[in-house]
Amino acid sequence: MQLRTSTRTAGLAVVCFAAISPTFLLAQATTGTSQARQSAPAAQASPAAPVITPLAPPPPPPPITLPTPNPANFTATSPTAETVNAFLKASWGFDPNRVWQVEAILKTTVPGLSKVVVAVAEKGAPQGPGNLQFFVLPDGKHLVADDVLPFGSNPFEETRKTLAARADGPSRGAAGKDLLFVEFSDFQCPHCKDAQATVDKLLQEYPNARFVYENMPLVQIHTEAYKAASYSVCVDKVAGDAGFFKFATEVFANQPGLTPAASDKTLRDAATKAGADADKVAACSATAATKAAVDASMKLATDLGVVSTPTLYVNGRALPLGGPYEQLKTVIAYQLTLDGVRAPEAASASASAGPSSPSQ
Repeated sequence: MQLRTSTRTAGLAVVCFAAISPTFLLAQATTGTSQARQSAPAAQASPAAPVITPLAPPPPPPPITLPTPNPANFTATSPTAETVNAFLKASWGFDPNRVWQVEAILKTTVPGLSKVVVAVAEKGAPQGPGNLQFFVLPDGKHLVADDVLPFGSNPFEETRKTLAARADGPSRGAAGKDLLFVEFSDFQCPHCKDAQATVDKLLQEYPNARFVYENMPLVQIHTEAYKAASYSVCVDKVAGDAGFFKFATEVFANQPGLTPAASDKTLRDAATKAGADADKVAACSATAATKAAVDASMKLATDLGVVSTPTLYVNGRALPLGGPYEQLKTVIAYQLTLDGVRAPEAASASASAGPSSPSQ
């Protein structure tokens, strides 16, 4: 079972991918309806009314029984079971069908490194509980499973602070950072192109969100991605954030033109349509300052452990952009609850009601 909602492909340092949504492991049972009819006697002129035999209601799913933890399996003093439970609630609490129980927190041969074993099950699923194992590092802030991941009762807070301080790319939406969306994207990545419709929909539904675009050109697999990122930095300088997003829309729309033979024309045309001087943008894109800006965005992605595009962070929590939209919204709503951020509906209702009158 995955501890986070992002995915990566083994063997590649960076990947442009269609993100896989969180695995909910929900078993969906469908029941058909049947009718039993009596044939009419031969002498009757018209058939008898059908007789409907109601189906018995399906039996309730068997209750989930998790094994009783053995106190002898809690040999490490850190982390505590309470911290592990808080971490799992922060990671999985959006799914009401997932249940778990901490089975063991064990010392290892490495001082300060603890092994955690958790029994996990899904309500209504035919399979029984499974085991999740991971190691918590001595700093108490990271775990190792198939990767090094943030750990703790608020595992996304450090990433949220990092993004609030360092994600300074083109932005749109709200001015504040209480709800901060940061996307790491590559102009030559086809899945990044597809994700823009999802981003636009999210910003319509979350008008209190601030969205920041960060360049992450996958130079190992996309020959023109770095050049496109450099052009985007210069368009933003010349035409501002509004011009940048017009440029981004044009580049994604004409993505087939990002080839070694055609990319200059494709990018210059996009810059012109965004309201910028194409000659000035082209000259700017070759400067050391522009290279430093693109490299800084890539460094931020590296520091956060981002290895695939598109990657969207919501208040520090990495989320997929290619899965079912309603699942994405479910996790976002849960993260807002964890962070104490009002949903847009609550904010709108408060604004329309006006200031409250003093109590009597």
